[in-house]
Amino acid sequence: MKKAFLASMLAAACVSATYAVAQTPVTTNNGAAAQGPQLSADEYTAYQAVITATDPAAKATAAEAFLTKFPQSSVKSTVLEQLVAGYAGSNNVPKTLESADKLLQVDPNNIRALALETSLLKAQGDSATDPAAKQSAYDKAADAASRGLKATKPTAVADADWAAIQKQVTPYFYSAIGIDALTKKDSAGAIAAYTSELKAVDVAATTQPGPVLQDTYFLGQAYYTATPPDYLNCTFFATRTAIYAPDQFKATFQPLATYCYKKFHGAEDGYDAVKASAKDNLFPPADFAGSVKPAPTPADQATTVFEADKKEDPTLAKTNIADREFVITNGTTEQAEAEFAPIKDKEVKLTGKVVSIADTALTLAVSDDAKQASPMVADVSVTLTEAPKTAPVVGADVTVVGTMASYTQKPLMLTMTGGAIETKAAAKPAAATHRAAPARKR
Repeated sequence: MKKAFLASMLAAACVSATYAVAQTPVTTNNGAAAQGPQLSADEYTAYQAVITATDPAAKATAAEAFLTKFPQSSVKSTVLEQLVAGYAGSNNVPKTLESADKLLQVDPNNIRALALETSLLKAQGDSATDPAAKQSAYDKAADAASRGLKATKPTAVADADWAAIQKQVTPYFYSAIGIDALTKKDSAGAIAAYTSELKAVDVAATTQPGPVLQDTYFLGQAYYTATPPDYLNCTFFATRTAIYAPDQFKATFQPLATYCYKKFHGAEDGYDAVKASAKDNLFPPADFAGSVKPAPTPADQATTVFEADKKEDPTLAKTNIADREFVITNGTTEQAEAEFAPIKDKEVKLTGKVVSIADTALTLAVSDDAKQASPMVADVSVTLTEAPKTAPVVGADVTVVGTMASYTQKPLMLTMTGGAIETKAAAKPAAATHRAAPARKR
């Protein structure tokens, strides 16, 4: 359930970053009215070859030639931008990243280069199958993204243009930081990043198949993997993703939503109201938490079981072992003492599976929860009066008779002394007259 779904599932509608560059106006040294950098005739001709090239590969070639011939040019930054654009237009990812690195060495706050590096490195992480390579790519993408979020506006860029650039690239930055945190199991970091991403986009973008809807699901995952899990917020964001996902992918996202809802609420009733809220709201509304009733806690369930046991038999002598163990483990100290008192210092017969045996020390898994745990856990410890001639193997069913001496609540352990393993099959007991142990969600 915790495993992230394949990023390619929504790839058909994913938005890809574009790289656009401005051209620096230049003149030759003999220009009458010099504006911008003045270049020699040869440098000017080489520069014009770069900025006028329409074929991306030709642009990259011209830019490489310019930088080789004029490494200290006053328009080096602009030509490096053209170099990046040429390689990006040619779909040459390694060269695009290499040239973007060169550009960032001379212009560390170039937000377009940082956005492009973020996008390409994140894509490499998405497609990597080796965990180390995936994390390395995500780390680099997150680093570029963090730098991009801190980039300051160049003096030559108008406020409106800068705001437009930021609106376009900010979601990419937060998306990269989010997936990097999520793969590192940094749920808090992922939650912060994905929340910021959703706040940075138009609401309409969150209802269409694409990277934002994909990250809405990842936000739900981050809440699920938090410590402790936030099942209610997991429910909301996973449900919203399932609602707006294409029909063929709804079954991919819905299980997490259903799982988290049942973990929080305890049943599936009332889920339609959750779906309606998630459909109409990007974030949980103020009254959302109060509208979903939490499932009873183990302590609540223990109180219910304890009261039912007392109603059936005020002495609690007839309580079945499942109820007794559940109340001892999850109830109050007083409830645990009351459940244990009827069997304390009494001879008790129990059947369970062998967890371990060494000489006269035997541990058993008696309750269903103890037996079904993986690995199986012991909830009864028995000190035998003598070591068995043939020790039972781990996992074998055995019946022991002994005196119930003590218990610990967490982790649960009932301790018996003077124990003996029955070697003959016990007679089938008469049907119990008291109620069966209620089904409970552990």
